[in-house]
Amino acid sequence: MDTAELSVEADVSRLKRLAQTDQLAQAAEGAEALLVRYPENRDLLLIAANARRRLRHVPEALAILDRLASIQPRFSRLHEERGLCFVQLKDAATATEALLLAVNLNPALQMSWRALEGVYRIVGDAEKAAIASAHVATLKALPPTLVSATALFHDGELGPAEHAVRSFLLSHGDHLEAMRLLAKIAMARDVLDDAEVLLEAVLAMAPDHRAARGEYAQCLVSRHKYAKASAVIEELRTLDPANLDYRMHAATAAVGLGDNLRAITIYRGMLADAPGSADVRLWLAHALKTVGETDEAIASYRAAAAARPDFGDAYWSLANLKRYSFSDAELTEMRAREAAATTALVDRQHLCFALGKALEDRGQTAESWTYYERGNALKRADSRYRPEIIETNTRQQIEVCTAGFFATRAGWGDPRPDPIFILGLPRSGSTLLEQILASHSQVEGTQELADVQRIVLELQGPNPDLDNPRYPGALADLTESDARALGERYLADTRVYRGERPFFIDKMPNNFRHIGLIHLMLPNARIIDARREPMACCFSNLKQLFAQGQEFTYSVEDIARYYRTYLELMRHWDEVLPGRVLRVQHEDVVDDLEVSVRRLLAHCDLPFEASCIDFHKTKRSVRTPSSEQVRQPIFRDSLDQWRQFAPWLGPLKAALGDALTDYRR
Repeated sequence: MDTAELSVEADVSRLKRLAQTDQLAQAAEGAEALLVRYPENRDLLLIAANARRRLRHVPEALAILDRLASIQPRFSRLHEERGLCFVQLKDAATATEALLLAVNLNPALQMSWRALEGVYRIVGDAEKAAIASAHVATLKALPPTLVSATALFHDGELGPAEHAVRSFLLSHGDHLEAMRLLAKIAMARDVLDDAEVLLEAVLAMAPDHRAARGEYAQCLVSRHKYAKASAVIEELRTLDPANLDYRMHAATAAVGLGDNLRAITIYRGMLADAPGSADVRLWLAHALKTVGETDEAIASYRAAAAARPDFGDAYWSLANLKRYSFSDAELTEMRAREAAATTALVDRQHLCFALGKALEDRGQTAESWTYYERGNALKRADSRYRPEIIETNTRQQIEVCTAGFFATRAGWGDPRPDPIFILGLPRSGSTLLEQILASHSQVEGTQELADVQRIVLELQGPNPDLDNPRYPGALADLTESDARALGERYLADTRVYRGERPFFIDKMPNNFRHIGLIHLMLPNARIIDARREPMACCFSNLKQLFAQGQEFTYSVEDIARYYRTYLELMRHWDEVLPGRVLRVQHEDVVDDLEVSVRRLLAHCDLPFEASCIDFHKTKRSVRTPSSEQVRQPIFRDSLDQWRQFAPWLGPLKAALGDALTDYRR
């Protein structure tokens, strides 16, 4: 924190103390003076509005809140203050609307619940007044520190919230609600292993704690432990079958297990009870798209956009079908929503990528690139991605996984040949290879499985130091029995995704970083590197907005560095494990499908089947952005799409350097 930030933080603390001691005029004047220098400071705007309201200068307070709304429209205390202003103006309807929005964003706002209770009693709604009163009682029963920390958590202030909870636990010992809150903070930070351990401890202390069990199910889903999550969710659904959260988790777990038809049934049931839900319509559309019901998916995506007109994900999902054409009216609406100050960041990101694709399809290349560039900039600014972490991992893989290392460990692992790993960079043709192989009678197509990544996280250990990680060095600590146990566990955990076919595909692109681990635990698994010409591959990534992960794709420098690191590591695997990996160049598959198919099948020791040539006729669920493309015959159109953007891709070409020629080596 720099000197200016420390100074304004000290001023904010001083002004809060003034307001708390009813020195309202001084608090208001001090905040307003500082706002000249810091016009977008959330705390100063809130202090000024609060003080003006309590001085009964309600119009001034509302004007300040309008300024705050233009900056942070989903800040819960903004809506609490607005509600209290309208309580003072005796406008019950507007006060109720604002206060309900406040507690929906942040259920720990005790003052909002009290105000709601009062408004409901005034208008004669005893039932809703009782509900609000129950929330007040629940919050009163909690230690004040936890209430404050919960409010901070819901307003996105994770650092202060975590500090407050950890301090509370140190002084009070195990406390169910404090441990739950710490688990929720861990989930928000994506430290899912910590969250899982905390919630298991809570449930050991209180097995009937339904809210904690629901959070545990959510954590398991986030960790891709779908089978375990399903069992927990079904327990909850027997207690409350109509609960929309439980049904949502059940559908997500079903999708994770590849049972999209069950998910579709659940989503349709949810829509019957919540017909106005834009989110449920989006989820339903995703599942419909996955099973190939494209027309129904389009209708559901459009219904989601109609239900919430600034719903960027609905527009991006339509664009991501690769075959939907936006109307002039839709483009006008999308441009307006992207430009609106009230549009949330995540929606603006989705809208930028959707507009980029829509305009690219129309041949409006310059404007298309403007939106792609803006979308990438917004995503990169919102990301914590550090390219040096990937480069450190690459260097350490090369140092640890030498030819001698593997020679002394020959024959380790589970010898079963069931898995076929397809890996490489995203947007490199891996979904096409998966569809070709999954068209064979002996091969099961699954999805991008997270099981290798989960093993890597465990080898890294708790609280990993990203600058000095335990993995891949931890590979040297594995014994022969460890390697075999990991292989056995991988095959057991992935069994849930399989049918009766002897072989199955794991198409997680990022597994190229873990070929050493894969070789140790599954020495007879087949490994295929899907590779694409660097300009085409990197450009395709730059215009793709991924649902999660792949943070290296949101800047020219990052994607070029990642591609070069990928080439470096794959060259290493070729040197220390010669013949272990089959490299398949996407352009070769497009140029001569049959030769490429025969080469793929030979590598997998599979007999030739004509169905692999007619891969587009195979009916199966496909969850990647290429789902619609692999349901059609191969076209050459996509190979050189990047060339129409060449005027803006000079920096990418320069950053790739010798990768432009070495990628074939």
